[in-house]
Amino acid sequence: MNDYYNASEMSPVPVPGPDAVPPEPFRGIYGMPAFVTIPTNDLAASVDFWSRGLGFFELFSIPGRLVHLRRWAFQDVLLVPADSVPEQTPAMSFSFACVLSQVDSLAGAARALRPNSVDGPRDTPWNTRDVTVITPENARIVFTAGKPIEPASQEARDLGASGITPPGAGRGDDREHA
Repeated sequence: MNDYYNASEMSPVPVPGPDAVPPEPFRGIYGMPAFVTIPTNDLAASVDFWSRGLGFFELFSIPGRLVHLRRWAFQDVLLVPADSVPEQTPAMSFSFACVLSQVDSLAGAARALRPNSVDGPRDTPWNTRDVTVITPENARIVFTAGKPIEPASQEARDLGASGITPPGAGRGDDREHA
């Protein structure tokens, strides 16, 4: 027995599928449960890349001090000025959810602005399709889209073996946890 249960209703990420529709950009103000802060030595160029290449929009800015970018709810990036950025990309990455229909267009948009900045798309053993982008600030950003899980697939068996019942596999509702 495990304590996992389906809590999909609290996430803006749609159920994986070939016709999943991404949520609209979220313009509400909330207490951010998590966010990434990225130092940049060219705030305007960074805003341009994150907006045109990665699909973020400027939620607000404090001129010369901070630009708050967002895509979906809970996908927040704070760009802050710095004298320099790391010359080498760190091994660490930060991931943002997307839907399958966005993977190729995200990769294409980022490649159009920075031709050698994109790796993928590629499928992962944990049932996602990912594209990795190295931003002008040398941040490693991964856009990850869940793929539909076939109940009889190896991916479904692997999830089940780890104690996670894939959505639609019938563990029951989650009312006791809500």
